[in-house]
Amino acid sequence: MRRSLAILFLFASLGATGLARADEDDCTVPMAQWQPREAVQRIAAEQGVTVRRIKIDDGCYQINGRDASGRKVEIKVNPQTLEVIDIEYDD
Repeated sequence: MRRSLAILFLFASLGATGLARADEDDCTVPMAQWQPREAVQRIAAEQGVTVRRIKIDDGCYQINGRDASGRKVEIKVNPQTLEVIDIEYDD
């Protein structure tokens, strides 16, 4: 019985940690404090990214496009500071 409780506790703690990690790259900025999409477009262009689409994902701006070498790229940006949170390349 003790072993079952220990295993159950272990899985419960791992599950809670997994949920907390999933929210690390979410944005919680009120929309009144967001920069306009044009600013996001300008930042992407300055970095050599050709923007195909800008959408909202997990409360953040998400840029879908291609980098200067033609690779598909997905960039998650904080809508208030325009700080890059995550970059994913599709090879």
